[in-house]
Amino acid sequence: MSNSVFRFATVSGQSIHWFLKRNCSVTPSQLGWLYASLCIVSLGIGTVFWWHGARLVLPFAWLELVAVGAAFVLYARHATDGEKIALQEGRLVVELENGGHYERTEFLPHQVRVEPEASDRSLIEVSGQGRSVRVGRYVRPELRAALAREIRMALRAA
Repeated sequence: MSNSVFRFATVSGQSIHWFLKRNCSVTPSQLGWLYASLCIVSLGIGTVFWWHGARLVLPFAWLELVAVGAAFVLYARHATDGEKIALQEGRLVVELENGGHYERTEFLPHQVRVEPEASDRSLIEVSGQGRSVRVGRYVRPELRAALAREIRMALRAA
């Protein structure tokens, strides 16, 4: 099967891979550098005010940095979330990563059902052999039906 047949997948040899990732504009390392520069500026300004007698500015700067740091940690924890679907070596492998939690499920291609969960715009349910997993969180709802068709097509060809 050629790569031109697939919109979402990457074909390498006999393997077909779908990498569905969260759309993040800032990587965790960039966020770390941004936070470090914010700390330097905020604490520098707070220290200047401290020296000039405004004693409450520096504690509030620390409080602000703790709150912003907590928000950045929550963001960074989910920045690498994603779904990997691979059809390789006679197996359909679905790997989900969400907030550091990793889940891997394998299916036999000839026993897999791929269908929308409730409607055409809902998540895609991949099920078989008594297991099921939902994918498509990181694909726009209007494109999920096309992704499901693509996975079905690859499964039929396997």
